[in-house]
Amino acid sequence: MKKAIFTLSLVFFGLVTVMAQNQFPSQVWHKGNIYGADGQTFSGLIKYDLDNNLVQLKSESIITLTASNVSNFEIYDEIFGGVRTFYSLPFSLNGDYETPIFFEVLTQGDDIALLCREYIATDSRSMGAYGAMGMNPFWGPQTMTGYRLAFNYYFFKNGRIQKYNLKKKELYNYLTGYDDEIDLFMRKNRLEHDKRGDLLRITAYYNELNKN
Repeated sequence: MKKAIFTLSLVFFGLVTVMAQNQFPSQVWHKGNIYGADGQTFSGLIKYDLDNNLVQLKSESIITLTASNVSNFEIYDEIFGGVRTFYSLPFSLNGDYETPIFFEVLTQGDDIALLCREYIATDSRSMGAYGAMGMNPFWGPQTMTGYRLAFNYYFFKNGRIQKYNLKKKELYNYLTGYDDEIDLFMRKNRLEHDKRGDLLRITAYYNELNKN
């Protein structure tokens, strides 16, 4: 597996809820940059499609690139106020041979990185009188009427990408050596092992412990 150097700067300006927002983050254009596998850099408006591992660039015209042509890309999500970074990494989604696919990097350190892939899932929960709600890709789903933004999570450790099945015992198997410290950190901050924003904080804390 090729080596991936994760350089990530997530900028948070607070949790923003957008009322009457009818589109998911993958359905709108974002300002950003695409870094090609051949070393070229493209800047403009970007739209991504993780289901098909495609990224589109709109400048003078619209061009479509596959994960095989891209090293990484970054977008500035103007709705939620943060920089999001995606890398093309080889992985087998269906148990077959590995192919380049896009992963979003949530947080990374010297020992481990937390990755994810978002998708749109159906949801039957009602949003009450407010109707559709915006999706926050940083902290997790707030449901739209009939649909919600969902995530699959992965850990990149020892040169391998492994899917996380949202079991607390499995989390400790990835974040080894600091069970007591992590347990205390989770209880003190009321963090869950299966929520996006909480997983980000837990993994970032683990990487901080490994620096000491």
